[in-house]
Amino acid sequence: MRAKIERKGTDITITAYSRAVQHAVEAAEILSKDGIEAEVINLRSLRPLDIECILRSVKKTNRAVNVEECWPTCGIGAEISARIMEGAFDYLDAPVERVSGADVPMPYAANLEALALPT
Repeated sequence: MRAKIERKGTDITITAYSRAVQHAVEAAEILSKDGIEAEVINLRSLRPLDIECILRSVKKTNRAVNVEECWPTCGIGAEISARIMEGAFDYLDAPVERVSGADVPMPYAANLEALALPT
């Protein structure tokens, strides 16, 4: 399955999947008010990962942020960051940033879950 570009942009690439896509689109809209045009990529599939789409976008924007609700350690964000560093390092103007959940066991209580997920 191929990734889908949810929003075209020229200044930064934001990758996300599942519910985090909506958060990424909302963040891109907020950034656009400040004159920053973010390209939002909906990964749609983690395996296979459409790394070609991600690399094309990063080579265009020169910046990358991965948004996920998973843990930062050993998550898909870590894999995407590594793959961007391997395939587009010379194009990056800044390190890849990751927005993820807290590195804690995911709580079952709704009020604690809200504290573990990125906002």
